[in-house]
Amino acid sequence: MRHYNHYIAISCLFIAGISTAQAEKLFSDSSISLLHSDQYEAFGREQQEHTFFTFENVTAHDWGGTFFFIDANQGHGSASGQDDVYGEFSPTLSLNWLTGQDFSAGPLQDISLAATYEFGGETDLNNYLTGFSLSWDVPGFQYVNTAFYHANNSQIDNDLQLTLTWGAPFELGAARFLFDGFLDYSTAESDHKSELNFTPQLKLDIGNFSGNPGVLYAGIEYAYWRNKYGLSDDVMDTESSVSALIKFHF
Repeated sequence: MRHYNHYIAISCLFIAGISTAQAEKLFSDSSISLLHSDQYEAFGREQQEHTFFTFENVTAHDWGGTFFFIDANQGHGSASGQDDVYGEFSPTLSLNWLTGQDFSAGPLQDISLAATYEFGGETDLNNYLTGFSLSWDVPGFQYVNTAFYHANNSQIDNDLQLTLTWGAPFELGAARFLFDGFLDYSTAESDHKSELNFTPQLKLDIGNFSGNPGVLYAGIEYAYWRNKYGLSDDVMDTESSVSALIKFHF
């Protein structure tokens, strides 16, 4: 099963790579974020202080899209010396484009083959997720996507994962805001509990006040992570953290 999932993930990336030669790029964005909180849960039911530096890149093409991010954290206080790097790369391949058929129906816009490669982190994992995603047209939202994966995990038993991502801009007077984020739910298996990670961000568009909308944001990120890393409450408390956030797009 491991080799089968690797084959699917690599094939998805290969097809997407070939497609870019004749593809139409619809959208591309890169950003750098800085987050800071002293409420991150750690082993031993301890709260720690960390600063996270995040690079993100997202692209949209007529054949699908890609999303990549990498986190580098710097620990403070009791977390000093616990610096770490974690990243994910997620391509999708549109069935509308691949088959020439229209899979849209009502609010459903497209169905895509989906894969994610997770790497690094505290346990130096290498996880391969394969499945499919659904793109939705929801009033008031720039995007809403749901993905369903089988996760081939390197450190724990394989499981299933549901991922929801969204982005919703709105305005209050002259101020422009963006409410976006993700929700991950993974199933329990023999060696770990089910996980729920709900992480929204609320950001004020600072650049809009100087005539450069969508460039510089400031706000907060809230993270609710039950059974973090699949561990029970007697090892690690449920995380409920608020982080200060600055994000620059280019």
